[in-house]
Amino acid sequence: MTRRDGLPSGSLLMLGLFLLILGSAVAVSWSAHKNRKLLNELYAELSVRDKAQAEWGRLILEQSTWTAHSRVESLAGQQLQMRIPDPAEVRMVAP
Repeated sequence: MTRRDGLPSGSLLMLGLFLLILGSAVAVSWSAHKNRKLLNELYAELSVRDKAQAEWGRLILEQSTWTAHSRVESLAGQQLQMRIPDPAEVRMVAP
């Protein structure tokens, strides 16, 4: 069965469905590409985070080393000639 313009009936419907399917296929392809791109960005950011956490741990360890009581006491005695006073040298001041 043909229409007056010479096209078979239902051909516009088939063309429309074909274009919708083609658009859907392109959208799926684009979505998969975008997903892979975002996943790669996520892994890059996670790598940056892991490096920052490792450096933070090293800095915390270094800080605890530099502020250890034995180190501070040793430096105070060597460089500043400080010492713990004898009990007789301690004077209490009333508030």
